[in-house]
Amino acid sequence: MSASVLSSLLAAGGDWKSPPVDWHAIAPEIVLIVGINIVLASDLLVDEARKWATASLTGFVLLGAAIPLVTLAVSDEGARALFDGRYVIDDFSLILKALFLLAAYVVVLLSQNELEEGGYYQGEYYVLLLCSVLGMVMMTSSRDLVSVFIALELLSIPAYMLAAWRKRDVKSNEAGVKYYLLGVFASGVLLYGMSLLYGTTGSTRLVDIGQSLADASGGINGLQVIAVAFVVAGFAFKVSAVPFHTWAPDTYEGAPTPVTAFLSVSSKAAGFVALLLVIFIAFPTADGVYGPLIWVMAALTMTIGNLVALRQTNIVRMLAYSSVSQGGFILMPLAFANSGDAGESVMKAVVVYLLIYGFTNLGAFAVVIAVARKTRSGEISSYGGLIGYAPGLAVAMTIFLASLTGIPPMGGWIAKFNAFRAVIDADTGSAYAMAAIAAVNTAIAAAYYLRVMRQIWMAPVPDGDTTPIRTPAPVGAALAICGIGTLLLGVLPGLVMRFADLDDLTGALAAITP
Repeated sequence: MSASVLSSLLAAGGDWKSPPVDWHAIAPEIVLIVGINIVLASDLLVDEARKWATASLTGFVLLGAAIPLVTLAVSDEGARALFDGRYVIDDFSLILKALFLLAAYVVVLLSQNELEEGGYYQGEYYVLLLCSVLGMVMMTSSRDLVSVFIALELLSIPAYMLAAWRKRDVKSNEAGVKYYLLGVFASGVLLYGMSLLYGTTGSTRLVDIGQSLADASGGINGLQVIAVAFVVAGFAFKVSAVPFHTWAPDTYEGAPTPVTAFLSVSSKAAGFVALLLVIFIAFPTADGVYGPLIWVMAALTMTIGNLVALRQTNIVRMLAYSSVSQGGFILMPLAFANSGDAGESVMKAVVVYLLIYGFTNLGAFAVVIAVARKTRSGEISSYGGLIGYAPGLAVAMTIFLASLTGIPPMGGWIAKFNAFRAVIDADTGSAYAMAAIAAVNTAIAAAYYLRVMRQIWMAPVPDGDTTPIRTPAPVGAALAICGIGTLLLGVLPGLVMRFADLDDLTGALAAITP
């Protein structure tokens, strides 16, 4: 570069303005990025006998990332839009960021003893876990196709490796390979749909895509119909919706149990967050395309998930198909997201369901981990007579299974109530048909949840061994967090209702739309 050109550039330096960055708004992401590097570096410095310190450090990183969330929640500045509206921090994103951080903290508690006793690598495990959480936290604020896809891949790629963490276990290797191959295929489908959206609308911002589809005089064209269908299909894989669910049971069974808990809650919730964003912001006028697709997927997902779960004798596979079925209940309101006045109730139903499901499912897997330490079995029959020698675990598992069933006052009842109300608010024939299918599936699900409860409370101990179970302190802490959350949200659901405001989700975007 010549001196004259350089001097002219420097002279014009006063006109160079970098976009202002609200550092407070993105403080949780910054803490996670710094924490990932600290955990990675610390693993090089900590000797093998003190690898447990890596888990503690990871927990402190997650707690540190949660502190800015509290300060953002109590501030009166409202929604904050960064990078021309492509990244937004509002109440909707804050409550879901909190869910992901808390779920990851519980998974760290569940992982500590399992990794130490199994002799698995710990430093890399926690680094990958934090990277995946960073992607989930970014997903809640992403309002652009590019940032949504980057967040999705950031949360998915570490999860592929975590699923195969037990490298000496054939089932774990199979779990990782299946998850990876099908995940890559789903990412390709999703990216193709996104490219069609960009090509036909000229923008990657979700709000601009929504405006372009709404302004189309003749309605959305054929390419846009394909784009919407491909995007929905791509996210359907992430939430293990039928027919894109085939990876879930084998992956959940083969992965380490803490990773299974993480995938069944956090990864699934991140997929639903992405679906919420594109449906409410990018596809508000495309309900004629995605509505029937999601209706069919929701009906098939809850039905097939429940029917197959009825036949399972392994508790992890039963919870895997239960997770598939629960995904169908969460999908159910989304089929009617833009039907009449149902939008607000749909938003509340999905967000509240994700929060309650997160506490409940993590708690159920925590009990599975604790019981397996003694029985060395994943069979449902091994829970026979649990109330006699591990009453605390028996009561906890009963609470979590009752919540998954939807029995008051456990949190699951308000989750299902909101889901049914959102569907009925649509006030259409297809909505009432969906409600009827969901009601039948609720009864089917109760059958296999109650079967486990019967084993716990009424069946004899299968091997006659009534030695009390010693639950490690981290697992006990995880059980306490999940139990309190399940009961508290069942009694006081209003604690999180205000964070699921549809106007809040779209308000910051509308304010910056040209």
